[in-house]
Amino acid sequence: MGERKFLDTILEVKRREVEEALIRWKGGFPERGCPIRPVNLKREGKRKIIAEIKKRSPSRGPLREGLSVAGLTREYTEGGAAAISVLTDSIFFGGGLGDLEEASRNSETVPLLRKDFVIDGVQVEEAYAAGADLVLLIARILSRKKLESLIRQCREKGLVPLVEVHDEREMEMALEAGADHLGVNNRDLDTFTVDLNVSRRLIPKIPEGCVKIVESGISDRAVMEEMEDLGADAFLIGEALVTAPFPGERLRYYLKGK
Repeated sequence: MGERKFLDTILEVKRREVEEALIRWKGGFPERGCPIRPVNLKREGKRKIIAEIKKRSPSRGPLREGLSVAGLTREYTEGGAAAISVLTDSIFFGGGLGDLEEASRNSETVPLLRKDFVIDGVQVEEAYAAGADLVLLIARILSRKKLESLIRQCREKGLVPLVEVHDEREMEMALEAGADHLGVNNRDLDTFTVDLNVSRRLIPKIPEGCVKIVESGISDRAVMEEMEDLGADAFLIGEALVTAPFPGERLRYYLKGK
């Protein structure tokens, strides 16, 4: 019950942030300072990893002392990341749109994902202006109609909507809404517990034409190989990289294999 309340608390904060953003950007959004970076997360015989810039987590607190967004972006780029995820939530994850802008200034070709609790189109506009190339949309916190609308808005801006699901119902809703990039989150947003069986169950059920991404709880190459055998295209990895002594080296280690 407490954890469920925590998700409700996050969404209350997001609704407030959206109201503030609508006022802040009333006169228009800033110009995007870079071209859209091409996104290719289909495996095609090579392991793909979305490496995450995550300053803190609600359960663990700060994850890396003196984390440099610019430095980590460069490390991930040199380490072979297929994309870089940037947490832009400030209150719970210690990030911000400024982190996305900083990552954008330091990434010429590696596409960037805005990771946040997106509930309104103003957040998609912010993501575009700040240099994102993908936007995370969490099925659990959106109605079918809202999800369809946000997917459409992302595509109109040239951004890739990555729709996060945690069970069969959310997966069906995402597919019906037109999603073609699906992220299976092993973390239950109601309880914050991680269960890799979620991906073991859902990844094989996602249609072949979709890009299938495994999120949360991945820190083992053997598990990656198992998930790839089930059809996974890519992995979103955050804490296992951010907490490593040398994140770029850890990324290269994870990329070895099939």
